[in-house]
Amino acid sequence: MNLTVIQALVAQGESELLELKASTGQLRDAMRTVSAMRNGLGGHILFGVRDDGAIIGQTVSVRTLEDLANELRKIEPPFNVDIEQVLLDNGQQVIVLSVPSGGGRGPYAYDGRCFKRFGPTTSVMPEHQHEQMVIERLHGIRRWENEPVPDWVDLTDLDDGEIQRIDDTARRLGRIPGRPGRNSEDVLRGLGLIANGHLLNAAVALFGQSERLLPYYPQLMVRLARFRGTTRLADFGDNRQHWGHAFDQLRRAETFLIDNVPVAGRVHPDRMVREDRPLYHPRASREALANAICHRDYTNGGGAVTIAVYDDRLEIANPGSLHFGLTPEALTRPHESRPWNPIIANVCYLAGVIEKWGTGTLNIIEWSNAIGAEPPVWEERGDAVVATFFPAAAIVTSDLDTGEDRVRLERRILEALASGNLSRSELALKLGQSRRSGQFQDVIRDLLVLRLIAYTLPERPTSPNQQYQLTDRGISEVQS
Repeated sequence: MNLTVIQALVAQGESELLELKASTGQLRDAMRTVSAMRNGLGGHILFGVRDDGAIIGQTVSVRTLEDLANELRKIEPPFNVDIEQVLLDNGQQVIVLSVPSGGGRGPYAYDGRCFKRFGPTTSVMPEHQHEQMVIERLHGIRRWENEPVPDWVDLTDLDDGEIQRIDDTARRLGRIPGRPGRNSEDVLRGLGLIANGHLLNAAVALFGQSERLLPYYPQLMVRLARFRGTTRLADFGDNRQHWGHAFDQLRRAETFLIDNVPVAGRVHPDRMVREDRPLYHPRASREALANAICHRDYTNGGGAVTIAVYDDRLEIANPGSLHFGLTPEALTRPHESRPWNPIIANVCYLAGVIEKWGTGTLNIIEWSNAIGAEPPVWEERGDAVVATFFPAAAIVTSDLDTGEDRVRLERRILEALASGNLSRSELALKLGQSRRSGQFQDVIRDLLVLRLIAYTLPERPTSPNQQYQLTDRGISEVQS
């Protein structure tokens, strides 16, 4: 750490990761922030910098450092805080505390109380967050999915056919070795669903089907609703709920979406061919459903995975919250995968239900982009994590015109690009269109979604040098 680095930090202003203190006279407040940062993402505390960003420094004596060390000892459980002193031109010094993130090993308390960082503010940690951190700390050794089932539950309560199907699929995908025709008990043991001779709760979540399980496992539920409008105050178009194991829930949910999410289509009169396009990418919604089932909080007996279809969006929610410092924003970027139910998630991965850990949300975004839809949004809402999908833009804005004028414009655009790449302005000029025309923009967007044309600079779609080009599929269309 040096003055240049300090200046760069101060220029960013106070935040969740940075606190400024004029002097160690504010030591107790600073220690609360050390606790908060350790319970969060870590950060830096600078002594000798005023709130307005003025780097003034302070006198640092042996007593100063002893007081600082004594206060740090009041933080439990103990950990190492890096302490640096940076000399200024005025002879004063800035003390820098570098606090590493606790990485889910907390909670960490100062003087008997735990603190949490909210932006640039330090506050007492809410009780529910304290409880969650305790649960996260114990997560590696004790959680709902790896607890043994009640003594009266046995293999007859599980779906034997589903167990065999999952085993066959996993071997076909090359994700597990093994010979065909293994009995269900051997399959479950190989999947880590039997420990010390006892079935685990994860086995029931994945394969439980006996009706006598329902009173003891009511949370194995998926609730499905289609609302006629944009809020839950609207009338139901369809309303279902289903109790069952994870794979059955997934199938029921997919059937519901097929029944309630319209597939937009357009008929080309000159070819008598109907082109169907989904409002939501089926692989994206399936991945989100699988994630909800795999990563939900199963300790909530009244909880359920929910799917709500509105006129303007699709919401998929699972009970629980994000853990280990993961945020909704982090889901949109490459991130470490620490599944809340690793046994259940691993079986779903082996069975090909979910993608490789840590890539699911990124694939969802990519698949949504492929049909021209806005990226999904994740948020924590109450006691649930909600993924919101938006319909494909080309479908929302185009009214799905089936008239010959629209089809003729599509054909003319493809034929114009057959002679060479063109920008939007050049294309509009060649066709005698206004490049801002609603129909012209809709048709361009449709052709991009249908992969008949593509950007020449896909990584820079708004570049002034951007042009359109025919894809192989577009070339075939022109030649047909």
